[in-house]
Amino acid sequence: MSNQLTVSVVIPVYRAEQTLVDLYRQLSDALSKLTSEFEIIFVEDGGGDGSWPIIEDLARTDHRVRGIRMSRNYGQHNAILCGIRAAKHGTILTMDDDLQHPVSEIAPMLAALKPEFDVVYGAPQEEQHGLLRDLASRLTKIALAGTMGAETARNVSAFRVFRTRLREGFKEYRNPSVSIDVLLTWTTSRFTVIKVRHVPRAKGASGYTPGKLIRHAVNLMTGFSTLPLQIASVVGFVFVLFGVSILSYVLANYFIRGGSVPGFTFLASMISIFSGAQLFALGVFGEYLARMHFRSMDRPPYLIGEIAALPESDNIVTQSVSRPIQENGIV
Repeated sequence: MSNQLTVSVVIPVYRAEQTLVDLYRQLSDALSKLTSEFEIIFVEDGGGDGSWPIIEDLARTDHRVRGIRMSRNYGQHNAILCGIRAAKHGTILTMDDDLQHPVSEIAPMLAALKPEFDVVYGAPQEEQHGLLRDLASRLTKIALAGTMGAETARNVSAFRVFRTRLREGFKEYRNPSVSIDVLLTWTTSRFTVIKVRHVPRAKGASGYTPGKLIRHAVNLMTGFSTLPLQIASVVGFVFVLFGVSILSYVLANYFIRGGSVPGFTFLASMISIFSGAQLFALGVFGEYLARMHFRSMDRPPYLIGEIAALPESDNIVTQSVSRPIQENGIV
């Protein structure tokens, strides 16, 4: 690797007290072989376990470690956005806190970040989740496809490397619904992917349940895409054509063949069909109106509660700093 390489590792932390120390040790060893300038930013996302004291201890003993504690649980992507804004180095690496992203794969990913690319995804060779989690993950990627393109969305992963300058494209972003992958598309289309190992989770349980992934997919579709509106329009148009066809058949049967017009059952079914189409469309419109309402309130995507890091002027091990932050800008 080039001596000019500098790396900020951003790790969202949620109930990871069992894996944090091992992750720190593995990362420190791996990154020390790649560059002399790196930092590890742990963003504790209100998990409520013993993760934060561990992060404080790590920040107290290693000036390359910084900890950020969210005021409450905001979600993985919101925590990553916070860490991205706090990063100091030229390249950002994001990864999970559960040791499922092997640190041995970091070097190939950094090597793949060539001048012609801005983002490198480490796509797993084989997913190591349960069936429901894998299905929910595929749903999320389908939702991303409308914004990112099908090929790129197929390979998205929380294990990603990108150039820090890309954050300038979304530095003013304040919507509480966050998708890092979508935000990256605001500033570049130069994505690439390499296949990496994905190991089974050895300790703890994932905080990303299938339900949360499905909600994230819905947020992606209604918060970053017009696809649901287009679906509603198509559904409405199809039902209109269906209604016109049925009406034409009834009128032809009545005037040409002299048959009778069906009674209450036929009318009730027609009313149900058209009412259903209208309610479906109104529900989609309601989702967009709700998001406009939330955005009008200027609700922040996150709020930092505390940070843990050695003072900038200290080059030796000293007491860590823990202080409240009032704004969600770059720390």
